[in-house]
Amino acid sequence: MTHQKAVEPFLIGPTIDLDCLIQEDRVHGSLYTNDALFEQEMQQIFYGGWVFVGHDSEIPSAGQFQRRTIGREEVIMVRQKDQSIAVLSNRCAHRGNMMCVDKSGKTKFLTCPYHGWVYGLDGKLLDVPYPGGFPKSKEGIGLKSLRTEAYRGFVFATFNDATGPLGDHLGKAKVLIDRACDMSPVGKIKLTSGWVKQRFDANWKMLPENDTDGYHVNYVHSSFARVIDSHYNAAVIATEESLVSQTKDWGNGHTELFFSPSYKRYFEWLGVKEDRYPEYERQMKEAYGEEKADRILRDGPPHAAIFPNLFLGEMNIVIFEPINARQCVQWHTAMLLEGVPDEVNQRILRQSEAALGPSAFLLADDSVISERQQLAMRDRADWLDISRGMNREVVDEDGVITGHVTDECTNRGFWRHYKKVMQQPLPLQHQSSSAVVCSE
Repeated sequence: MTHQKAVEPFLIGPTIDLDCLIQEDRVHGSLYTNDALFEQEMQQIFYGGWVFVGHDSEIPSAGQFQRRTIGREEVIMVRQKDQSIAVLSNRCAHRGNMMCVDKSGKTKFLTCPYHGWVYGLDGKLLDVPYPGGFPKSKEGIGLKSLRTEAYRGFVFATFNDATGPLGDHLGKAKVLIDRACDMSPVGKIKLTSGWVKQRFDANWKMLPENDTDGYHVNYVHSSFARVIDSHYNAAVIATEESLVSQTKDWGNGHTELFFSPSYKRYFEWLGVKEDRYPEYERQMKEAYGEEKADRILRDGPPHAAIFPNLFLGEMNIVIFEPINARQCVQWHTAMLLEGVPDEVNQRILRQSEAALGPSAFLLADDSVISERQQLAMRDRADWLDISRGMNREVVDEDGVITGHVTDECTNRGFWRHYKKVMQQPLPLQHQSSSAVVCSE
């Protein structure tokens, strides 16, 4: 393929030419290093669209809250008295101080530690100390409440009231969340084992790209493959002709490494023998019927990225948090199952520690390779090829694109949607964090 369009014009001036930077078979390395582009990502992607915040199991009762970050904005996910969930700006309406410093907790009211302004769980201003000096009406003054929707317990929020429904954003990829939740006989997961955070000296986009890249496993994780007999051996560590796992582009930037075709027996995805958990097997067949339970127990959970910041990492849930163009933070926790024997969740927890914990087998490899990639492109970035598998990917009747497990189908899907989102116009209030717009 011949590329006649020069790269230089996007590097100069205020306009970033994404049509030049993102092409079907290649992307430019400056997408991972450009500070102006990172600022645009904050507005277009993290403040202009749906972003994963947390799970409803983290705040089971009224007044419970979790402190989270969307882009670089501090927010509070809090359970309301009517059991609904609100996501509020973690910034006092008075002088802008952070409301919640604790990572989590339970409270009847939200009180600013600076001047004592008191807000309800819905963010409405309830009380101001020494009210003689504040004759204003409290009406209309409060913590900003973000538009919030949930799907099967997964809570998403957006600063942009004009964006479409969450269902439109998830699109066909709702089936990925369904597959995760259906690992439980009662259809519910719980994120109650605590979060572990890892700082990467790498651009945030490298994480979802890497997590659904099946091409690197033989090389980046070769030591892991040599010492541990895992379910990855048949899924991605073999000859090209023998591999039956797939890459999938579900649309809207949602991508998957589809390992299920490589599993031959129950619980292979959990690294145990098929007769290890007979009670869990019985519960699943009672809940879903023989045929569906058989498929779930054999196929296992998804290994998929939900654009922009959620990763369903088999029996792990991962959040990607951007810091700047060269740094990000990865959060992870074990995806525990409601209604199963304790021994099943104990196994999930141990497996999560082995894969992503502080002394894990996989996380260290991936963090090092991402940081080396960032170092290599820090000064004079050039083109990166993502053409692998373009000659053999297949589009089904629903528009899902499938490729070989070593193909870059997922990378192309991510960048295709990224460019679309980054080129969409946003309402005036979301166009610049530095602009000040006054209205009557």
